[in-house]
Amino acid sequence: MGKRYYCDYCDRSFQDNMHNRKKHLNGVQHHRAKKAWYDHFRDAAAILYDEQTKKPCRKFLQKGICDFPNCRFSHMSEEELFHLKRQVEDERRHREDSEDRIMPEPSIEDWLTRREKRQSALSSKGDPKTKEDNEEGQAETDIPQQFLSIPDLPPSLLPPPPGGWRVKVNTEWG
Repeated sequence: MGKRYYCDYCDRSFQDNMHNRKKHLNGVQHHRAKKAWYDHFRDAAAILYDEQTKKPCRKFLQKGICDFPNCRFSHMSEEELFHLKRQVEDERRHREDSEDRIMPEPSIEDWLTRREKRQSALSSKGDPKTKEDNEEGQAETDIPQQFLSIPDLPPSLLPPPPGGWRVKVNTEWG
């Protein structure tokens, strides 16, 4: 049967050869699916701003579909724009409400500069015992919430446990 190529954007597979792959990757359906995938990660306010600056696409209004993969006109209906505006307003209102109720979280940049200063102070002292004690005493709450709130991190990127990893002296590696 031969090898098959699977396109994650379009959720379809086909026989893998140069002609079929080139035809698919240059196709309108693939371009639309790829754009939709990346737009899924964009901020709603940015999408709204882009769509408001564009004029409506005539072909899309007449036929309901546009044949141009990189069309510079808007393909959103009035109803979709209304829902997008409402979503942006809700997000803004929610963000303002949460800022009023909760003290602002320290930024990641502030945390990194504090951590760098702490490490440079420890390395200038030169006492390895003090360095280990300070690292163990560092609580998990010292790590910014932005780092802990990322879902589905691989184990290699998860923060260490509060006491650090315990390694036995007799452990052999290899």
